[in-house]
Amino acid sequence: MQFPTVDLPELPRLLAAPEPGWVETTDVIVIGSGIAGLTAALHLREAGLHVTVVTKVNIDDGSTRWAQGGIAAVLDPLDTPAAHASDTELAGVGLCDPAAVRVLVEEGPTRLRELIRTGAEFDRNADGSLMLTREGGHRADRIVHAGGDATGAEVQRALHAAVGRDPWIRLVEHALVLDLLRTPASGSAGPGRACGITLHVLGEGTEDGVGAILARAVVLATGGMGQVFAVTTNPAVSTGDGVALALRAGAAVTDLEFVQFHPTALIRPAGAAAVPTGSGTTTGAGTTTGAAATTGAAATTGAQQPLVSEALRGEGAHLVDADGKRFMVGQHELAELAPRDVVAKGIHRVLLATGADHVYLDARHLGAEFLARRFPTIVAACLSAGVDPAVEPIPVAPAAHYASGGVRTDLHGRTSIPGLYACGEVACTGVHGANRLASNSLLEGLVFARRITQDIARDLPAQAEPAPGGGWRGGVGAVVDPAVRAGLARAMTRGAGVLRSADSLRATAAELATFGATRSAPRTASWEATNLLTVASALVGAAYARQETRGCHWRSDHPESRDDWLGHLVSSIGQTGSLEQDWEALC
Repeated sequence: MQFPTVDLPELPRLLAAPEPGWVETTDVIVIGSGIAGLTAALHLREAGLHVTVVTKVNIDDGSTRWAQGGIAAVLDPLDTPAAHASDTELAGVGLCDPAAVRVLVEEGPTRLRELIRTGAEFDRNADGSLMLTREGGHRADRIVHAGGDATGAEVQRALHAAVGRDPWIRLVEHALVLDLLRTPASGSAGPGRACGITLHVLGEGTEDGVGAILARAVVLATGGMGQVFAVTTNPAVSTGDGVALALRAGAAVTDLEFVQFHPTALIRPAGAAAVPTGSGTTTGAGTTTGAAATTGAAATTGAQQPLVSEALRGEGAHLVDADGKRFMVGQHELAELAPRDVVAKGIHRVLLATGADHVYLDARHLGAEFLARRFPTIVAACLSAGVDPAVEPIPVAPAAHYASGGVRTDLHGRTSIPGLYACGEVACTGVHGANRLASNSLLEGLVFARRITQDIARDLPAQAEPAPGGGWRGGVGAVVDPAVRAGLARAMTRGAGVLRSADSLRATAAELATFGATRSAPRTASWEATNLLTVASALVGAAYARQETRGCHWRSDHPESRDDWLGHLVSSIGQTGSLEQDWEALC
């Protein structure tokens, strides 16, 4: 396959950082504390291994607790794994790995029951059976939920409590992982296994807090990279750290062009107060509107927009334009419950045609009592924004939500670097293809975290020392000026958001090159900015190369899907810091 390339900034193969001032040793490092990371940690302890969980801020500050809708699993006797697989592959538009999908749908119910035994309490019917609902792209009721629309918060609570009961799980909070450590090269094969990480822990070790943890295996569970866009449903910690680390270490990353924009993020009217996005917290943003996520208007960088779960559409809410007309009817057989990419595109077309910055989700006919009982989080967010969903439609627009691509793994979570594993949103297991099916993400974290721990338990080598250089010593590498972050997010939203073209992507690449030429002293803000520049560059390179529209990758200059694009773009960073792309066609 011949594909075009665009000039992008040279990217560091190593972050500039001081030499580690302290060293610890463990069996396995798990980076991330959401559903994937904590599930992996608990299963690793069941295998008798010592585990260190490293998390960027606090244990509960990742994406898991924001999940509203639920977890998809075949629990209804009338439903089948084959039907779940079919819905998943339809949403993925030809790029799902059927073997990975089969693993997900067949092992998913067992993993969900394990989560329930861990202590997660899901909503139940009067007879005690699990309450099931439906979301976009599903043709059966197979979504379990908790607290109406607070599933992620309940999952996080249960896993946090379980981890807290195990004294052999060491939790390192307020720690930003810097680079991967690898064993010395063997012959001409290049660096060997993953054997630890360098990291910065606030208040630990040397004055600057940089240290190292050595381990026999490393599990990436760092979540997504939504903060690369100006408006996103992701929390502030989602800066693509795991994907950037993997790229610097030489791992293969794939399908980064497929960023899912959630169709219905709550849009606050100008002047409204910050909206609660979950239990006890609010966004720190000002009065950003959804136009930034769709049309490229000015935005408050990094604003976390509250979700309006598609479970609300699953219960019968309708998308309407300013005239009250349902515009999804006739665009897809499932109308408002079409896969997310279809709905996001439908909304975007209305915005382009009308010049508005939002459409509406009309749930008034569901009634105040039902809305308050079934969707308490959404109702609270709406009321804080000055919108009462029982008496008026909810203003909504797409916002960057989920990375369907990531660090490429096999069916056991193994990356292209021996000893380095990945699961959750940071990984590309092949399950999601070109567009994730609703509520498959938490399930994927459960299923592949378990598979990773089984593989580690079967084949864990003895402790090895890292090679000198290659991330072990500081002072080499580079970081960019954190002042570029706001401009980077705006550039990505303008040129690489919901709708893309060769012209918009070239303009974005030129801006990224300018940002990449800046330099800064090593510190948390500059490390995060460098990670964002790295993943943004890889995303733009892949989006420019793929000359078609497929799933959540929408090219205005190539509006149709093409069979010759049935395959995957694999990204890596070359020895000189250039972004390299390879093509892998589907057999």
